[in-house]
Amino acid sequence: MRNTVLRLIGWRLVAGVGVLWGAATLTFLVLYLTPGDPAQAIVGGENAAPTPEVIAQVTAEYGLDRPWYAQYLSHLVRVLRGDLGTSYRLHTPVTQAVGEQAGATVELAVAAAVVGLALAVTVALATAKRRRWIRGIASGSELTIASTPSFWLGILLLTVFSFGLRLFPATGSHGFSSLVLPALALALPIAGVLGHVLREALEEVLDEPFIVSARTRGLPDLTVRLRHALRHALVPLVTMSGYWVGALLGGAVITETLFTRQGIGRLLLSAVNAKDLPVVLGVVLLSAGVYVLVNLVVDLLYLVIDPRLRDVPAIARPAAEGAA
Repeated sequence: MRNTVLRLIGWRLVAGVGVLWGAATLTFLVLYLTPGDPAQAIVGGENAAPTPEVIAQVTAEYGLDRPWYAQYLSHLVRVLRGDLGTSYRLHTPVTQAVGEQAGATVELAVAAAVVGLALAVTVALATAKRRRWIRGIASGSELTIASTPSFWLGILLLTVFSFGLRLFPATGSHGFSSLVLPALALALPIAGVLGHVLREALEEVLDEPFIVSARTRGLPDLTVRLRHALRHALVPLVTMSGYWVGALLGGAVITETLFTRQGIGRLLLSAVNAKDLPVVLGVVLLSAGVYVLVNLVVDLLYLVIDPRLRDVPAIARPAAEGAA
């Protein structure tokens, strides 16, 4: 067991380094190839009116006139040393800029994850193996919500609960009331996908012989679903944790912008518009690092949920997990 865990962690760390390198390289190339002058952001943005001499001086000072590969290697070496650099636009260290916004994004992501998971589990438990029309309504609602973009859901929520009923504020990031609508806009598409996957898994588990045995012992239906069926049906949900993370991080950019909330999403959007490469690179590496960490934790959870995977080599585990 110990050797299996160590091999798994080692394999995932090697793969994680590749993911971080790929994310950093792709980010640099995309920002380098898009139109815009980083020197303009450094001297004050679009509203500034620097002279050509000032632009030329800043370009030379920051090494922006060097070939692309020299700039790429410079950024890569700096990151390897643990230095994310200084923001072109904010003129503060990237770690400080990200740290000041991280709390609001974590708060939004945790709230959305809890709400999304609670909705998915509740609806799936209530509708799995029920009458056909009940499953049809649940499935149709989940597909509709899952295919609706977050910004459309956000606009609908604002129209009804903020501008119409005036129950929650439309903007801001202070207090519980300002968190409700952004968390719902981010959580509903996730709940739609997870609920659909979980109900299909539950319906397969509810046909297993051990479920029939539990029912013949006179256990109530709710007890059978919660105590015996749910644990076995959670494996596909754990498999989709990468989707959770991607949906939460990607959705945070749109949600924070729509609701004018503080957070890493708005910081990233502003940095992309200003070609602030150090900030964009820092946020992307942070997101990729979280993604790698979550996948490592999920792989370790598999060993707890399904002991048969302890004998499967780490490199072949994804196929075995899919079969499970």
